[in-house]
Amino acid sequence: MYSPKIKRYQKKFEYSYAFGAYPVLDLLKYHSEKVYTILLKKEGLGSEGVSEIESICKEKGINIEINGRLIDKVAVKENTYVVAVFKKYESKVSEQENHLVLVNPSNMGNIGTIIRTMLGFGFKDLILIKPAVDIFDPLVIRSTMGALFSIRFEYFENISEYLERFPNYNKYPFMLNGAKDIKDVKFVKPYSLIQGNESTGLDDSYLNIGQSVYIPHSKDIDSLNLSVATSISLWEIFKRGS
Repeated sequence: MYSPKIKRYQKKFEYSYAFGAYPVLDLLKYHSEKVYTILLKKEGLGSEGVSEIESICKEKGINIEINGRLIDKVAVKENTYVVAVFKKYESKVSEQENHLVLVNPSNMGNIGTIIRTMLGFGFKDLILIKPAVDIFDPLVIRSTMGALFSIRFEYFENISEYLERFPNYNKYPFMLNGAKDIKDVKFVKPYSLIQGNESTGLDDSYLNIGQSVYIPHSKDIDSLNLSVATSISLWEIFKRGS
C-alpha cells in the first residue's frame, strides 16, 4: 500500500496527520479507508486508547508501525504517542440540513473550538468561505479532538458562490450592527448562520442578505470572540429545538 513520506505537515500535501488517541479513534471510526498507517511510540503501548486502535487496525488490515523517531519528526507536542497518517478527502454538505457559514476564518484554534461546539449542539454542516484556514492542518484536527471527522464541510470561493448554490436557505448573518436581537429572531429551516472573520466580522453588504442578527453584550468590550459568538448562537438555537 502507498505510504507518503513522513515529514512536517504542509498545506500542499495530499495527506495529513491526526495526533493523539481520541482523534485517531474518530478517524478510524468514520474514515478508516483513508488511513495509510498508524505510528505508535513504545511509551503508549498498553494504554486503553492505543489497545483499541491496535484492535481496530488488526480488524481492518491497517498498517501499524512502532516508530517514535517518526512521531517526534512530525508531532507538535512532546507527549504524542499515536499518529495516524491519512489521505485528505473531499466532503459535501447536506442540502437539507442547516449550515454554519464562516466567512474568511483564519485562526486555527477558533476553528477547532467551533467544530467541536457545533457537533455538540447538533450541527454537522460547515461552510468555509475562502480565504480560510486549512481544515486539515494537524493543529486544527487536534483542537477538534477528532470532531472534524464527524462533520461535513465544503469550501466556497466567495459568499456569492454559496448563495447561488443554496438560494432557498434562510440566511442569518451575525453582525455588531445587525437589525434584530438574537432573542427576537425566529430561525426558519433550512437556514444558514453566517459568522465573519475574527478581526473584521462581516461588512455592511451582509445587511442585505437575509435577516441580520446581533448578540447583545456590555459596552465594556467592542465585540465577542468568533468562537464565543458562534457558540452563543448555536446554543440559543439548540435550546429552542430549532
